[in-house]
Amino acid sequence: MDQIDTNILFHLQNQARLSMTELGKLVGLSQPAVTERVKRLEESGVIEEYRTIISPQKIGRSSTSYLLFRTRDCHAFLDFCRSSPEVIECHRMSGEHNYLLKIMTDSIAGLEAFGDRCDQYGTYTTLIAMSSPIATKNLIEGTNAV
Repeated sequence: MDQIDTNILFHLQNQARLSMTELGKLVGLSQPAVTERVKRLEESGVIEEYRTIISPQKIGRSSTSYLLFRTRDCHAFLDFCRSSPEVIECHRMSGEHNYLLKIMTDSIAGLEAFGDRCDQYGTYTTLIAMSSPIATKNLIEGTNAV
């Protein structure tokens, strides 16, 4: 992966709906050349997928929290997590807890109801997010534009 590929990734992570023509202009390549590079990045797995970012508040998910979870039955717990729409992320952890979950609910009452359903799988600590001053960051920082 060279500087042009990095520049392509920088622009796509900020606006995945760019046309190949516009992307080519931004990185100094023709439309066919940039299309070939994007295809190669997709085929090699550097670009895994394209997504739409949805506003949680606009769809009624205004409460974000994190659960540090300890369980002895990982398989049953993971099945529960996969089937629970409140679970947005699940990470296997080292240390005192097995998992870190990111939970999004409509309210604190919704979080409490989710917690009640979790009780059968183990013990957990709940951390409630008050705000998200840095919700996400790009993996590729600004590059020297061509």
